[in-house]
Amino acid sequence: MSHALVLNASFEPLHVVTWQKALQLLFQGKVEVVEESDHEVRTVRLTIRVPAVLRLLSYVPLSKKKNIIRFSRMNIFLRDQHTCQYCGNDFSRHQLTLDHVTPIVQGGQKSWNNIVTACKSCNQKKGGRTPVQASMRLIKKPKQPYWLPSSSFTFGIGTAPERWKIYLKTHNESETEDDDGFNDAE
Repeated sequence: MSHALVLNASFEPLHVVTWQKALQLLFQGKVEVVEESDHEVRTVRLTIRVPAVLRLLSYVPLSKKKNIIRFSRMNIFLRDQHTCQYCGNDFSRHQLTLDHVTPIVQGGQKSWNNIVTACKSCNQKKGGRTPVQASMRLIKKPKQPYWLPSSSFTFGIGTAPERWKIYLKTHNESETEDDDGFNDAE
């Protein structure tokens, strides 16, 4: 049927649950419904719309350990939104490669700040050079993410429903990009 996005009391996204779990949380009095889906569940005495977005009534403190984003291929794809960081085109994860901005042979590290997604064509064009040496520009300077909203959607439910999108925007999306050499790759 559908899934529900669970928000902390502070409206931060926490988890995605099945519609059954969403109703269970609602009837236990642990959440309030923020958005409803188009689906209904009917019993003999009750018809209820399935929640699409829930907010916990009590704040759940997140430990610092939970806020650490694991360095992985999939999380780099999520951080870069499946977009080649050189040509700007969107690709499926099978069409993307990982590129060391500063190649390892030139002292580059395997880290959030040195690896970006690149399409196969751009990665081959760049080769074992830095973007400056290859006369290419990075769209976005790589950095460690603080939060990966899309990671909740990679567990078999596809793309995020429209009703969720307003709650999944990160604080960085509303900030303007400063001009600190953002497009000047080394």
